[in-house]
Parts: sequence; C-alpha cells; structure tokens
Amino acid sequence: MADSPSTHEATGSEGQQRKSTPPAFWRFKIALSTILTIKVILELAVTFGYPNALVDELQGASDSALLMVMVMEGRGQIHPTDISPLLGALEDTGHHGIATDVRAWSVEYLDINPGKEQKPKKSLELSSFGRFKFALSTALREQTIQNLGALFEYPRALMDEIRNATNSALLMTMHMEERGQIQSADISPLLTALKDLRLHGVASNVEDQFNGHPPITDSPLNPVPPPNPVPSPNLVPLPNPPESDGDKGKMAAFIEELKETCHTLYDKIQPIPYIKEKLYSVDKVFIEVGMEHCDSRGSWKTLSSYRGIFSVAKGTSRIQVIEGEPGYRKSTLALQLVYDWCNEVSDSPFCKPDILIFLNLRHLGGITSFMEAIEQFLLPQDSVLERQDVEQLINNKNVNILVIFDAYDEYPDQHIEDSFVAKILKEQILRHVDVLLTTRSSCIPPACGPRTGRIRLTGFDEGAREQYVRKAVTGDDEAEVQRILEQFNTNPILRDICQAPLFSVMYAHVAHEEEEFHNVRSVTEFFLYMISCFHSHAQNKVSGEKRKQLQRYASNHKKLDKFAFDSLTGANQQLLWDKKILIKKFGADFYGLYVNIGILVEEEVINRNRGATVAEFIQYRTEVHFYHKLFCEWFAACHLAKRVTSFWSLFHDFCKRVNPYDLQFVYRFACGINPAAAKEVIKLVQKKQDGDKFAVLCALEQKDSADDVLNTVRDLVSRDVRISENDTKLLQRTTMQLLELASQKEVPIKCLNLDCTFDSIDKKLAHIALKSGLCLRPIAPLKLLIIRMKATDVSEPELISILGYVGQCSNLAELRFEECNLPVSVPAKSIPSELISRIFKVVHSSGKYHLDLRMGQWGVFGEENIENLCSNVITVKKEDPLIQQQAMLLLLTNSVRDNRSVNCLQLDRCMDQVDAADGIVTLKSGLSLLPSSVLKKTEINEDDEVTEEKMIGLLAYVSKSEQMVELVFDGCILPTTIPARRIDTTLIRRNVKVSYTRYGYKMKLELGQWEVDDVDVIRKLCSDGLTVSRDHSVLLQQSTILLLEKSTQQNLPVTCLMLDRCIDKFDVTNSSLVLTSGLSLPGVSSVMKLNVTESGNMSEDKCLDVLAFVKESKDMNEVSFDGCILPTTIPARRIDTTLIRRNVKVSYTRYGYKMKLELGQWEVDDVDVIQKLCSDGLTVSRDHSVLLQQSTILLLEKSTQQNIPVTCLTLDQCIDKFDVTTSSMVFTSGLSLPGVSSVMKLKVTESGIMSEDQCLQVLAFVKECEDMNEVLFDGCVLPVSIPTERIDHSLITRNVKVPCCANNKVEFNLRSGKLESKTELPDDVRIWSKDTVAKQASTIMQLMVASADKIPITMVRLYGSFSSVGSDSLSLVLHSGLCLPRLSSLQQLWIGTEDGREVTVDEWTGILNYAKNCQLLNKLELGRCLLPWLDNNPNLDNTKVVWYPECRVDQYILQSGRWQGGNDDQVLTRKAYASLVTKYREYWRDYEWQEQRRAERE
Repeated sequence: MADSPSTHEATGSEGQQRKSTPPAFWRFKIALSTILTIKVILELAVTFGYPNALVDELQGASDSALLMVMVMEGRGQIHPTDISPLLGALEDTGHHGIATDVRAWSVEYLDINPGKEQKPKKSLELSSFGRFKFALSTALREQTIQNLGALFEYPRALMDEIRNATNSALLMTMHMEERGQIQSADISPLLTALKDLRLHGVASNVEDQFNGHPPITDSPLNPVPPPNPVPSPNLVPLPNPPESDGDKGKMAAFIEELKETCHTLYDKIQPIPYIKEKLYSVDKVFIEVGMEHCDSRGSWKTLSSYRGIFSVAKGTSRIQVIEGEPGYRKSTLALQLVYDWCNEVSDSPFCKPDILIFLNLRHLGGITSFMEAIEQFLLPQDSVLERQDVEQLINNKNVNILVIFDAYDEYPDQHIEDSFVAKILKEQILRHVDVLLTTRSSCIPPACGPRTGRIRLTGFDEGAREQYVRKAVTGDDEAEVQRILEQFNTNPILRDICQAPLFSVMYAHVAHEEEEFHNVRSVTEFFLYMISCFHSHAQNKVSGEKRKQLQRYASNHKKLDKFAFDSLTGANQQLLWDKKILIKKFGADFYGLYVNIGILVEEEVINRNRGATVAEFIQYRTEVHFYHKLFCEWFAACHLAKRVTSFWSLFHDFCKRVNPYDLQFVYRFACGINPAAAKEVIKLVQKKQDGDKFAVLCALEQKDSADDVLNTVRDLVSRDVRISENDTKLLQRTTMQLLELASQKEVPIKCLNLDCTFDSIDKKLAHIALKSGLCLRPIAPLKLLIIRMKATDVSEPELISILGYVGQCSNLAELRFEECNLPVSVPAKSIPSELISRIFKVVHSSGKYHLDLRMGQWGVFGEENIENLCSNVITVKKEDPLIQQQAMLLLLTNSVRDNRSVNCLQLDRCMDQVDAADGIVTLKSGLSLLPSSVLKKTEINEDDEVTEEKMIGLLAYVSKSEQMVELVFDGCILPTTIPARRIDTTLIRRNVKVSYTRYGYKMKLELGQWEVDDVDVIRKLCSDGLTVSRDHSVLLQQSTILLLEKSTQQNLPVTCLMLDRCIDKFDVTNSSLVLTSGLSLPGVSSVMKLNVTESGNMSEDKCLDVLAFVKESKDMNEVSFDGCILPTTIPARRIDTTLIRRNVKVSYTRYGYKMKLELGQWEVDDVDVIQKLCSDGLTVSRDHSVLLQQSTILLLEKSTQQNIPVTCLTLDQCIDKFDVTTSSMVFTSGLSLPGVSSVMKLKVTESGIMSEDQCLQVLAFVKECEDMNEVLFDGCVLPVSIPTERIDHSLITRNVKVPCCANNKVEFNLRSGKLESKTELPDDVRIWSKDTVAKQASTIMQLMVASADKIPITMVRLYGSFSSVGSDSLSLVLHSGLCLPRLSSLQQLWIGTEDGREVTVDEWTGILNYAKNCQLLNKLELGRCLLPWLDNNPNLDNTKVVWYPECRVDQYILQSGRWQGGNDDQVLTRKAYASLVTKYREYWRDYEWQEQRRAERE
C-alpha cells in the first residue's frame, strides 16, 4: 500500500477539524430525498426558476431526488439553519402535507425554528461541488465503499451504518465531506486512496468529474402549468434499509459484488503497452469489428452488430462460440458485453441477463469447479454471501444467467475432458445458462456440439479503422486523423496486416506518437517495428549507463525467448506466472524494463482467505502475463528461429507436437526472423493438412535472396493454389503476390482455384475483381483456372467478359466452372479469336461438357465420351443442368452431321409438349428435340399421364426418325386405346415396336390397341394383386380394368382385387360396379378375393351392391371389408342365395367377425382378434358415428358371451345420463349401454367441471358392471366433495377405486366422499398451455384440495394457459376450457399470457376482482401482455400488483391505482403509458415475425 494507515488517519483527523456542517443535516437531506417524487421536483424547479438544462438533467437523472436535494443545497434553498425557501415553495405549489412533514423533520433533525429565516447567499461554487458529490455517489460501488472505509479507518459502527443505509454511496460521500477527504477545492485524499486500491480507472474518472463540472448558471425557464398535487404520505422517521427479502436480497448482493469486480476489468484498458499515463474504460475504445454468423446450412452470413449475437441463435444451443484470428479483439468484445450488463445499456441485449459471470480462462488452470472459479476470481474477500447462497442462485432455473468464458485458446486445462468448463460446454451441467465463449479459430473446443452457435470476427475494415482513430487516438484533430489514415492507405500490405484490430490499434497509437513512419512489408517487420518503438520510448527517458543497459536488454533476450517457447509448447500451455519467479529467472532490471515498456503486464490478485480482517483483505499477490499472447509467440519464435538450423530434432519435435494453426505466428515470425528457418518451416508446413495455404503466409515473411524466394514460389505454385472466401484479405493479397512473382519470372503455375471469391470483371483494367475488393491481373504462365461460384447464375455478358480475361492468359489451357449455372450459348462472334486459334477448352464441372468455341454452344467433350454415349444410352434428365441437356441434344445433332449411329435416347421426366404435326419434342427446360435420322430407339420415362395427343405426337417423332425401330414407355399412365386412323402407316410398314413395360403390353398399331406382349409380366402383376383406388387417375384405373380383362382372356388368376374408396354403386342393367370416376367394372371371373376399403360409414345398400358384384364374379369366394363401419345386421331376405350356395365368406377384419349369410348377422370368426381388441381396451367417443358406437356395443356384448375380459372401456365425452329404469348408460347419440360384466376398468374423459349428479350417474353405471373395480376420471375437474349418503355402499364394499387423473396425484375417496391429493403440492405450481387437459385438471384439483384444507399455496403460475375470467370473477378460464376456481389459501399468482396479448378492460377488472376474492393473495404478477389504461385501477389492499410488458425486463407496480416503474421508476401518465404500449406492441410484432422466420428455417 502506498500510504500507511497512519497517513490516512492523519488525513481523517485533519478533516475532523475542518468539518463545518452537522451530521444531522445530512440525515435531514436523506429523509427529504425519500419524499420527493418527480412531479414535486418538477414543480419546485419551476417555482425556483431553474434553467431548462438543469430541469432536463433533473428529469433524466438516475436518482432525481438526490440530485434535487444537492441542487437546493447549492442554491441556498435548504441550509442547516434555514429551510424557509423550500417550505414556501411547497406551500405555493399546494404540497401542504409534504411541507408539514419537512417542517417536522427540521425540528427533529435540525432543531431550528422555521419562523426565523436566515437565508444564506447563493453559492455557485457550492452548486458545482454539490453536483460533483452527486456524480461521485453514483460512481461508488459497495465494495469500493467498504475498501475506502477500511483505508480511512472509519469506526466499525459507522461502516455498519453506511452499509445498511438506503443509499450507502450518498452517505459515504457525506461522511467523506465531513471528515475532509473531499472538499470543494481539494479531493486529493480520496484520489490517493483510490490509487492505493489499484482503482486507477475510477480515480481518473473521479478526477475528471471534479475538474469538469461547470457551475450552474441562471437562465429563465418558461413556466408550465404545475401538475396535480400529490397527497403527502404521513410523517415517517428517517428510513432504514429494508431487511433482506430471502433470495431477492441475496440476488441483489451477488449482482452488486459481480459488478464491482467486473468494473475493475473493463475500466483499465491499455490500447498500447507502454502508454500507461491514461487507462481507458472499454466503451471509450470499443469499435465494432466485422462479424459473421454460421447459419443452419453451415454458410457464413454477415452480422451487423454484436447486439445480434444471441438473436441469430434462437432455437439452437444455448452456447455461442465467438472465434477469430489472433488480435481480432475477442477479449475486448467480451469486456464490452460485460460493460453493457454492468451499466445496463438500454439498447444492448446484454443488459437483460439477471446475472453475468465473466471468467478469463487463462486464470483457471487447476480450478476444478464453477463455484471455485466464482469464489476465487469474482467474489470479494468480505462477501456477504456464503457458498451455498451463490450455488442456490446459480442453480435457479428461473434466473437468466449468461456465462462468458474468455480466451479458451489460453485455457491451461483444455486437454482435460471432464473439466468443469468441458462439462458446461457439453451441456452436462448448468444446462439452463447461456454460455458465450471466445477463442481462436484454430482452437474450437471439441466439447461443442453441432448445434453450438458460431460467430466469426472478420476484423477492421477502413471505416472501423477510421472510427477508432477518431474515438480513441486523435479526438477532433482532423489533420492528425488524415495523417494517420494516409499511412494505411499508401501501404496496402500494412493496410491488410491491420485488418487485425490489435495491429491497427497499436500502429494508430504509435503513429500518433511518432513523427515518421516505418514502411513494413510483413507481419514480422511490423511486430519488430512495434517492439523497437516500445524500447525507444523507454530509452528516450534515460541516458548514460542506464540507457546502454536498456539497449542490451532490448537486443539480448535469450532467456525470455526460451521461457516463452517452453511455456507455449509444454504439455500444458502456461501463460500466467508469479512475479517473484520471473524476477528470480530474469533479474530485477530486465524484468523491470519489460514491465515498464508494457510487454509484460502485472496483475494484482487478491489473496482470498475467507474470514480475513479488513487489514488482511488489502493484501495482493502479483501475477504476470504477456500484454497479448502474440508477444509470447514472438519471443518463442525468436528462440525457434535461432535454434532451428542447429537443432533439427528440436524443430521436428516442435512441428509434431504443435498444430501450425494453433500457434501460426510462431511459425510465421520464425520465417521472418531467420531465412534459413523459413525453408525448413515451409517444407514441413506443406505436409500438414491444408498446409499450402499456411505456407503462403510463411513465404511472405521471408527476407532472403531472390533465388531462395523464387525456389519457394516455384514449389508452392507447382501444386493447386486456392484463393478462398474464408481467407483473410492479407492471405489473399499474399497469394496474389506469389502468383505475380511467378508470372514475372515465367514460372509455370499448375492451377488457380477462385473458391467463391470471384465477383466480376473490371473491363477497363481487364482484371478479375474479387469479393474482398482486390484485383487479379492476367497471369501468363497459368495452366488451369477454376472458378467456383456456389448456386450462382452467370449471365451471357459475364461469361463473355471472363473469356476476354482468359484470352490474355497466354498459356492458359483450360477454364473450368463449378457449381454455377452458365448460359446455354454464347454468340460465336463474341468469343476472342485468340482462344479459338490455340488449344483451349472451357469445361463445366466434371469435365464431360465443354463450350464449342466455334459454335458458342455446349457439347460433350472427348471422342471416347462421345463413342461411349452413342453406343449405349444418351440420357436427358429433368434435374440435369441446362448446358448438360443442351450438350446431349447437340451430340444428337452432330451425330447426324457425322453420320454416327445412336443406339438409344432416354428422356427421363423431362418431356413437356410434343407437336403432333412435325414430331418436335419440347423439354421442360425449354430446349427442343428434333427427330433424328441416326437414332434407333427412344425410351420415355414419366411420372405423369401421357395423353392421347402426346402419344400421337411421339408416334410422329418416331415416324420422322427414319432409323428408329422401337419406342418404349415406362412409369407413366397411357391411354388404353388410340384411334387407328391417327397412326401413320409408315410405322406399320417399318414394323416399329411400341411397348408398355409397366404391364407387359405392346401396341397393335393397325388397331391402336394394347395386346399382351409378355405373359410373365402380367402373371406377376396378378399374383401380387391389383388395386383400383380413388386416388388413381382415370387413365390408371382404365389400365387396371384393361389388365383385369386381359387376365380373364389369358386365364390368369388374380389373387386379390382391392377397391380402395372408389365404389359408387352397382349397375344392375350392365351387371357392373360403377366407380366414383364414372368407369364401370364388370364382374371378373379371374379374381379370387375382393378387399373393399372404405372410410366412414357403409350403408346397408352399399354392402348389398358389393355382394351383387361378388355374385357376378363367378370364381370369387371371399370378400372382406376394412376401414369402414358396417351395419350390425343385414336382412337375410335381401341376400342372394347364390352366395350361400357358393359358400362365399364375408368377413369384417376390423373386429374379427364373419357374416352368417343365412341370417344376415355377424358372428365371431377370430377369437384372437377380439381378445386383442379387448386387451387393448375399447372406446366409445362422441366423435364416433352411430354405426361405430353400435359396433363397439356389439363387441362388448360378444366379449361377455365369449367370457373375454375387457381391460378398459373409455367413454370419451359421450355420456348423456344414466337410465335407472333400464340400468344402462345413455349416450348423446341416443344409444344405450347396459352394464357389462366383462369390463374391468372404466375411464371417463370429459372436459370442464363435472357436477355432483354427473359423477353419481357414472358411479351408478359402475355398480351395474359387476367385475369393474376402478373408474378413472380424466381431463375433467370433480367436485371437492359429495355427500356420503348419496354414494352407493356396494361400491365401497367392492373397494372400487376412483382416481381422478392418469398420474394418480388425486383420488376420490368413496368412504369420506372427498377428493384427496396423493402427492405433496410443490411451492411453485405451474399450469402450461402445452400441458394436456388431463394434466391441467389434475393440477387444478390438487389446488382445490389444498384450498379446501386451508393448506397455504405459495405460488401458482399460468404460462400461456389463461383465456378469460369467469362471469362471476370467481374463476379463471383456461384455453383448455377448464376453470381455476377461487383459491382462498393462494399467496402469489403469476399470469403469463400469449406473447404480446392485449388484455381488455373487462378482462383486467375481472382479474383484479378474482385476486380480491383470494383472501390470502399478497402478490399478483402479469407478464408478456399489454394491459389497458384505466384512470383509476381498483385498489387491492394487501396485494402487490406487478406488470412485466415483456418478460421480467421492465417492471411496473400498481400503486394508488396508477402504474409506476420503468428505467426512471416514475408514475406513468396516460401519454407515457400510450408510448409504452406502442413500444411493446412493435416489440411483440417483431418477435412474432422472428419466430415465424425461425419456424420457416427449421
């Protein structure tokens, strides 16, 4: 500590002698601040004639009352001996009650007679100091107050008073003024204390506030009508702080302690190491870098601001990874998020989490748990919280928590698979928290799953660079801004290097300090220049022997080099060391220099021993780390570069153990430091995966002879060179430099791949413009150019421009396009003649298709490919690219020209129209297929129908294709006949074969009819069974009917014919079945079995129509019905006796029945089917048809006859009443169900509340079912009790159970006649909209039981389930139709509506009346809704009413019939309320739109 305790004690004593105002006046001011509302403040400001600027400041202050008290003190309106100006103003504005209270306080605290007025002079100086005190009180945090109290040696009783005060910061400010530690002319004791506490940023800000507060000047204020006076509360004594309210108090304490710690992190930013005179708060230097997010398809999309980090990840994992290259300000971004939370930046989403935990992973080596990390690095030594308190808060799933893990690439334990960090990332623990992790792109945690969101930082562009220079370096000095920016603009390499924000920031500050600039050509030169500036800065401050010593240390740092190398390449990477170890290792002088110039950074860490005294608390240990990990990599590279040529084993071992992308700058710096090292590094790097790209960066760093550089270039361009969209601008420029060097030296370049980087052709310069803004000149020695443009359409002018560019690449032999859509043709005259004259090809994708430069059309490339296609099959598919389709058609055209025979052409789902006159086929792509004189066979494969007109056109196409001998159809539906007169006789003379492979047919062209061509195909189809479905087209139905006719002609048995929902009626006249399509199906003797599938009810007449068709199908011996509801009986007289004689079996597969045709009745055919149905349970539902209900009743009767037990019978919303006369249950359909002895369990499903009579009717039915031992009520709410005298005693004797929900949480006790809860009611009861009706009913009944038994119900939450209020305001109606009745023992109620619901006036008053009827309710909360405006909301005497328009973000409390809250905690006027509703109405509309977009993406 800089000053001893005695120094502070002396300072405090001096202050005791200088104090001039009694402490009682401060107590009076605190009391006064508690009674001033914003309305009273504004009226007083008008009365006192405050200037507009001051009124605005008062209105916008975070604590307007405190500021008003200080301003009144500064202007002499209140004084320790006189408060008459204030009293007069209060009386003038009608605030008589407040004036009475103030007068009483003046007697109690000041002991003055208000009648004797001694007005002090107005003191502008005092006003300015008063404003400073207010600013100071808002800046002091709880931990800072406690530390200052310890330093100033305040008595323990005084510290307890300050700690427990309503506004401890204000009271601390007053005590510092009393003790002389701050005065209107001097605050040096406070500044010294803050610096002793290492709060340099706070000290700097306090000093700026003290020096920068302007005095308040008078100016007239236009008077405004004063608002309506507010009634004054009764006189109360000086308020004491409220006692901690359980978790709420712990939460507030935890948040305060976190913010105190985080403040020390973001408030001491050092943009450049050696400039230590001024520390910055992060918001003063933060500039947004370029950002991209990875979408669900793996593509990177631009993200406009860091504020959208979590919004782009909705619906995915709670974990977001922010990745970036070294120096891309990942940690600065993380600290800005921390700043937003601590300072509650309103337009930042990062102010919304309840708790934010920031942990730098560099410090967490050896830390085994999340709680240990929080205790060690975030909680103060004298934390008021115990470990279990923090654990309880962290594990509370209702608390919105954001955890930021910074610098994962520096985490020492990243290799430990079960570390607590890995478990959080794997979502094995703390799955309810949001996690944001920063790391290098090369070090993505393996624990992160595929759903983890990813954000990528892309660095500074020119706009961001200029913005930073203005904001953090030059201020308003425009000339200096331009001077610095000019250096970036005149050196393209420097500009690309400074895409990394760290380099840009360092260079900007150095450029501001230095008059002359150093021109750099590589990152190594840049870093060497920066470090030399650091050393020069230190050396310029000394001379003589000291200067020589610093120069020696600047050039000789071998120990530091080896130390950095070992730290980075050890088994566990270490980046943090104890100060004492480093001093012992390097010596105090060497260590002091590197700390002084800022390369090494000291960090004070509190010794955290719980139970320590205040004096022990102010003890620190010093940890040391490099200013940035890049500096550690620099010194490690120095060691590697010097050793690589002498100790090959060291280098090879290093390359094996270290991934180049993890420590890329070690490799790159080594190449720049030692040319000999560069050769070996590049050679080994190229062997790594994707090593060529990294080798390019290493090659740029070389400082070597021209021959050595050229050899490196020659080696690199002998393989494929790629410029990718994911490459940094620096890497792209470096690659282009190597290509230009190769071009200058005429080194052959094998291949250049522009991977999604091509943008356009600059026609003036004839260069390729890349998306990054760089330009690629024509490259003479290039052999192959690949342009990959993902899902991009290339226009004809663009293709011509590209051909113009490649025409200037004199040795280019091939241009290849990948994953793009190219124009079908190019005007031949537009193609450069030099391309036609040399051996050059333009190829698409696989290399099979090329652009015919003479014709400007796409064709098949290579004689071997052409021969292969012509001798086998040329296929044109619907999904083929346009140029591929054209290439196939051009091949046909060229084959005619070359008189080359083509074996077969297959058109696969690509045919659109056919011209019946000239036989020209138009494809769906728009291309045209002409008849070909060299084509032998054509195959047509279509999913759709081929109409008669299309068929005639295809026959014309065949007729005009002179050598074609066969036309084959497959997969499509064809006409059953074609008029013979429309068929060209040429086809008959040429004996052309037209076949239909689907059914084994060929067409007899003379008749235009199909005949059997392949009996085996037909036999296979018939043995598999045939189907006629309502979903089939008329052509397909016709084809099936034709096939049935052919099967009869060929005497081929059809195993089964299925008629699927297609029967209309039976035509007696034609003895045929008429289908719904209008087609007729005559009786078919070849069909053995008929299967009729229908949906819904099947009438008696329709059943008889089917039996009539069976009669006409003479060999048919079985008909089955399925999927439909059949009559329970058919009159025997209506059934044809022929069917009885043929012993036709009629079955009803659904219930295992067969019909006894002699009687027309169903009998059991398959007991196993009935047993299966009965064991699965039977249902009678209100939604069932009468026939289906009849069938179920019949099945119940059969089960009784066969003595088959029915596991469960469900009566689903179908009960009407119980008929005592017949002892049966009457359904809403009118059918009756007598008692069934075979049923073991009854389940009654009803909606809403069941009355006492309804319950007793069900129990009466249960009595008639002798073996029934359980009745379950599900989805409904039962009465709390039924008189026992109304319950039949036989049910009690049979021990019938009556559970009231499927989960058995509630049961009706027949002995007591009451509902009973089987499980303990939780403290927090939740009814969700997504809950089933049964679950909601169960929960409501549990609540009813608790209320009836007077058991306290702590909390009930309605999450989206609330619908309306019952007409009597004694119940809340849910969307499910259930009602939540009045609960007399309910203590807290939360109603969360659908997102953004606008509650009506009637609904709102109904909710308040419901709350009033719940006698013990002490808190009513409403969220995610918009409430109506009422001039006077009904008062709830003992119930606190809280409204959250969003979801626990802005809070408004109902007080005296008005809403009060928001950021300024003010009473809402009608105008303010309307503005609030408009704001949140837009918010919810935007939220709904985003949710729809997310749903569409999913």
